[in-house]
Parts: sequence; structure tokens; C-alpha cells
Amino acid sequence: MLPVDERTIRASFLNASRKEAASLTLPAGFDDLDVDALDFLGWSDPKMPRRAYVVAQDEAGDTVAVLLQQAEQRTLARAQCSWCDDVTLRNDVQFFAARKAGAAGRRGDVLGTLICTNFACSANVRRLPPLAYEGYDRGAARDLRILRLQEHVQGFLRELRG
Repeated sequence: MLPVDERTIRASFLNASRKEAASLTLPAGFDDLDVDALDFLGWSDPKMPRRAYVVAQDEAGDTVAVLLQQAEQRTLARAQCSWCDDVTLRNDVQFFAARKAGAAGRRGDVLGTLICTNFACSANVRRLPPLAYEGYDRGAARDLRILRLQEHVQGFLRELRG
């Protein structure tokens, strides 16, 4: 992920009003983030329950931010994250919905997905997977997981744009 600043994030929302973008609270440690180890930046807003944000680069390399609403259901401990596809770690997963961009969003169209509650997908895919069989290339498997995470995030952004 490319480095971003607060101003860029606030100006890059696909599906938030100016007021919603202005009211966001940046994640703790924002200035010290290791963006080289992130495929996207995701966090829950500590001041606004059930609100979360994701910032990523789209296919053109532009910074895109998305406002997410956390479902009212309890956290799902036995579901699989739709972005990192992690099946070996015991991460909680939560259903998040995002209003679509433009006219579709104004009509009330939303897109939902299951994401790790702590948005740790980038860290999850960078862990070496377990040895599946003798000669299994764990490094290549990790690289494939990183690529698939990036594709899943890009697909989500594409769907939001309609």
C-alpha cells in the first residue's frame, strides 16, 4: 500500500458524505503505520460504534476510502473472512456492509462481506502457511495468498462503484 495522509483519506471516500468523512477518527498509531506490510488499512472508529473504514489503492493506483457499517449481530468466531480466506487462525469475523457509490447508494443499495474483526488480513496472509506435504512451497503459497487478498479488496471496491 502507498503511504497516505489524513487529508487524502478524508477526500477519497466512495460512499460517505463530507460530514461523515470529516467525523472519522484515525486509528491509533496512524503516523507509525508500516504501509509496506499492508494491502489495505482498516479500522473501527472508537468514537462511533459499529462504524469502520477501509482505505486501499484501486486498480489505477488511486487512494480509495470506504465507510463500513458493522452488522448488529454478534461476532462470528467460526466464519471465514472473505478477503484473506484464513482458515488456520482463530480470528473473529464480522459482517460489514457498505453503501454503494453514486445513485445506487442513494437508492439504498449496499454491498456486504465478512472481514476479520480486527482487519488483520494483511498480517494473516503474510504468515507462512502450514506444511501441506513434503516439498510444498510455503513461500509461493504465501505470495499467492497476498495476491488473492489484493484481488478480493479490489473486487470489493469495483463492486461498490457499480
